[in-house]
Amino acid sequence: MKSLKDSFKLSNGVDIPCVGFGTWQTPDGQVAVDSVKCAVNAGYRHIDTAAIYGNEKSVGQAVAESGISRNELFVTTKLWNSSRGYDSALSAFNNSLKTLGLEYVDLYLIHWPENKANGAKVNADTWRAFEKLYKEGVIKAIGVSNFLAHHLKALIDTAEIVPMVNQIEYHPGQLQSETVEFCKAHNIVVEAWGPLGTGRMLTNPQLMEIAKRYSVSVAQLCIKWCLQNEILPLPKSITPQRIIENTKVFNFNITDTDMQFINNMPYIGGSGLNPDTVSY
Repeated sequence: MKSLKDSFKLSNGVDIPCVGFGTWQTPDGQVAVDSVKCAVNAGYRHIDTAAIYGNEKSVGQAVAESGISRNELFVTTKLWNSSRGYDSALSAFNNSLKTLGLEYVDLYLIHWPENKANGAKVNADTWRAFEKLYKEGVIKAIGVSNFLAHHLKALIDTAEIVPMVNQIEYHPGQLQSETVEFCKAHNIVVEAWGPLGTGRMLTNPQLMEIAKRYSVSVAQLCIKWCLQNEILPLPKSITPQRIIENTKVFNFNITDTDMQFINNMPYIGGSGLNPDTVSY
């Protein structure tokens, strides 16, 4: 990857820009509008939101006001847990599309797997709705988020279409190797939410020392580390300077030795959320 315009290719041939702009915890309103427009001006062409974030309206407004042609932007949103199931998913997608003010969504994800006793059936029913919407052309690609390998296997066993993306928590100290290996074996692109470990990576002394050697920030180091591991990062910020800084990751390469060191780091922070036990 040499620039923000470079992309990963999904299993259906759709190109997905190699770094996405995350909007988790970005408040709806002018803050979200301004941060997304700043990101687009900085070169981002991939914007990630979700129904539960509560900022779909502002993301859609920013897309409309960005001055960039819609077909040059890649917009992702996600189905929240309370809307899982076939009919509920169809209705929730239509609500998201209306809130965003868009005619189509580039990528739609199941936000979390159902982890109760009937989880496999609920996930399968939800996925059937996704397949229907995909075939209708209102979604360019479909996938999941926070699915572990065993959730994916159960879904694939009954699915007509294999998920094209799995968005998971991924950062130094949390590689989720089993899930990543499963995804790569099934041609599923892995996206990294929280690539900065909800900010915990930024003050880690070891990462700070490595970043210093490359004359980059820890955030830039983590983003580049994701890319060199063939993972698509979704950094988030509402600060213009950091939004711009996070795009400048294409003028250096992390050595194999440093990559191995970072890959072998123990858990050093993150959300602590486990898809098998999360209760919402």
